[in-house]
Amino acid sequence: MTPRLRKMSSLNFPMRMLGLTATLLIATMVSAAPAGAQTVAIASLFEAVQRDDPHGLRTALLRGADPNTIDELGQPVIVAAAKERAWRAVRALAELRGTRLDATDKAESNAMMYAALHGEVQMVAFLIERKAEVNKTGWTPLHFAAANGHADIVRLLLEHHAYIDAESPNRTTPLMMATRQGHPTVATLLVDEGADPTLRNDAGFTAAQYASSRGDPKLGAWLEARAEAFGRRYGVPSSGK
Repeated sequence: MTPRLRKMSSLNFPMRMLGLTATLLIATMVSAAPAGAQTVAIASLFEAVQRDDPHGLRTALLRGADPNTIDELGQPVIVAAAKERAWRAVRALAELRGTRLDATDKAESNAMMYAALHGEVQMVAFLIERKAEVNKTGWTPLHFAAANGHADIVRLLLEHHAYIDAESPNRTTPLMMATRQGHPTVATLLVDEGADPTLRNDAGFTAAQYASSRGDPKLGAWLEARAEAFGRRYGVPSSGK
């Protein structure tokens, strides 16, 4: 059984891109590796992620580990690395053509979502460059960035066509997450960029109500006013108090 990942500090050093030849070599060796050797390679893969060691990670892949390996917690290795902030390992995996960048863990969270949660704007930008999806059903990178108040990542995601009113499984929007978690700058940014402040989630809360419940009546009143203006402009009911 592969070892459970331990939390590592983030190290953001530049690393060399794997070329097509190395990618094809890895794919060939993964398919040809004996079962016992592949088990050892998988263990080495997770050890490299623990150390945030891209060289060790590439060695494990050359020895037969699959870049889409799932750990004992049901996490694809790239998601586990992002969750543990092993950003050099995430980059090394994302550089491979065969890595499923949008793979999710059991909570339906992917590598970009954890990068957004942790405020790693350069990593979010890199994953977008590598063609990772900005939008998905359910919770999204925009929800995660808004929840932790990362305005730079919110802007980046919106620039790449993130759906501003994306709804979680309980119909919570990124705007609601920003107000619920106490991030007025992000809340203001989202509304100014066109977020709908009239929406309610399954708990019956609007963004304004979350702001007021956190002791920010000024933001709550501003959101109520914007909701009324939004309703008049687009012909939707007022969110109410």
